[in-house]
Amino acid sequence: MTRRIPGRVSVLGAGSWGTTFGKILADGGSQVTMWARRDDVATQIRERHRNSEYLPNIALPASMTATSDLRHAVSGADVVFVSVPSQTLRPLLADVKPHLKTTTIVVSLMKGVEKGTGLRMSQVIAEALEIAPERIAVASGPNLAVEIAREQPTAAVVSSVSLETAQKVARRARNGYFRSFVNTDVTGTEFGGVLKNLIAVAIGIVDGVGYGENTKASIITRGLVEMTDFAVAHGAQPETLSGLAGLGDLIATCQSPLSRNNTAGRLLGEGYSLTAVTKQMQQTAEGLASVAPVLELAKKIGVDMPIVEQVSRVVAGTLEPRDIAPHLTTDESDTPQGERTQDDREDDGRGAVRGAFKRALDQFRNGGRRPRRD
Repeated sequence: MTRRIPGRVSVLGAGSWGTTFGKILADGGSQVTMWARRDDVATQIRERHRNSEYLPNIALPASMTATSDLRHAVSGADVVFVSVPSQTLRPLLADVKPHLKTTTIVVSLMKGVEKGTGLRMSQVIAEALEIAPERIAVASGPNLAVEIAREQPTAAVVSSVSLETAQKVARRARNGYFRSFVNTDVTGTEFGGVLKNLIAVAIGIVDGVGYGENTKASIITRGLVEMTDFAVAHGAQPETLSGLAGLGDLIATCQSPLSRNNTAGRLLGEGYSLTAVTKQMQQTAEGLASVAPVLELAKKIGVDMPIVEQVSRVVAGTLEPRDIAPHLTTDESDTPQGERTQDDREDDGRGAVRGAFKRALDQFRNGGRRPRRD
């Protein structure tokens, strides 16, 4: 019997991930109101319990309803989950702000960086809504929407500077096929979700070119180093990047054709222009939008990101896709580089990968009883 969790929950954004997360919450016992920009999508969810455009052949729970009226969706909600393209977040929040309760928790399901400001989505939420960080959480992990909508087992991490807030959200975002863990490293959790998209685009590019598993494994491994260096330089904990929001999400996004970022990269690798790729993609590939702001942030803080730099050049049309693989480093000298970055201390990240896989096993041994730290 499904437990019932009191209180009202809203999900803003009825694309594949927003709708899937609404299903996760409803299957976990919450009464969920979806907000869709298009009235026809809202009507289909509300009346037919389907979202055939984004999740074909998936039946949605009866405890999910939907509206295209933003005020109706948000008013009175105890928790508001937001799943819209990252570059549209700020103007949406301007419309949301007048209707929020002073106690509402706002959760970002997005994996992007705002152009122009370089802000993470939780920072945009705090700034645009003028609310304390303790009322903000983010959710991230190896979460391909269609697989989860089909109720294939998976896990995610919910992060907030307030452990109590993270636990409140994680209790709602759990059911028989979905487990949520918690941490308080918001910076690492968000940057893990952002940066893995860029590496997934790189993997898609080499897939499109026709390179094999050695090339992809090299890029994934070196990509994780870039992700960790970047996030730690911004104050993240290295362990977070070897957890669900980092390594876990990286593996899922890089290996699956269901990944929008992987698909966008593959099209680029096959020779399509950025304009053509954008036209073919039905939904936003956040990795394409995040390349420029991430590189700008890396430059400001002095972090070298050679793989992301090569992705940027392919996107801009100044590097042939087949030339991306040799550029795992920007160091053109004859002196071999160390595999670890020069600012790694001897004990930093020791056993990180081993620990990540141990945690992955522990998640399903212990999952379900209560939210745990990731």
